[in-house]
Amino acid sequence: MEKTIFHKIVSKEIDADIVYEDDSVIAFLDIAPINKGHTLVVPKTFSRNVSVMLDEDLCKCINVAKRIGNVLMDVMKADGYNIGTNIEQASGQAVFYTHFHVIPRFSEDGLKHWPSKSYETGEKETVASKIRERFN
Repeated sequence: MEKTIFHKIVSKEIDADIVYEDDSVIAFLDIAPINKGHTLVVPKTFSRNVSVMLDEDLCKCINVAKRIGNVLMDVMKADGYNIGTNIEQASGQAVFYTHFHVIPRFSEDGLKHWPSKSYETGEKETVASKIRERFN
């Protein structure tokens, strides 16, 4: 497996603007931020994305992401924040190492939310039933 940029940041082979680090998680500023303060939260244990990461690492990363989001609201005077991750290329994942984006949001930042779609008659119930079946 080829090392990603996040492998190199975790192993300190390359520099990053680290804002938080502990034994399990590292967080640093995104080099191409959506808004200033946009931070990436990365587990130190490699996994390709959230769908295959260890639950323990997921819990630690989400806890750090929440804490960073709250700090961003204070430090950046943000009105809110988004926490997000992309799973595989179809969703926009570009670096195949699990990471969470913590993006400070401002009421007038010009960013739009995802467009919504509608279900056909009866389709919603079918989809919900199929999802429930997987959990039984």
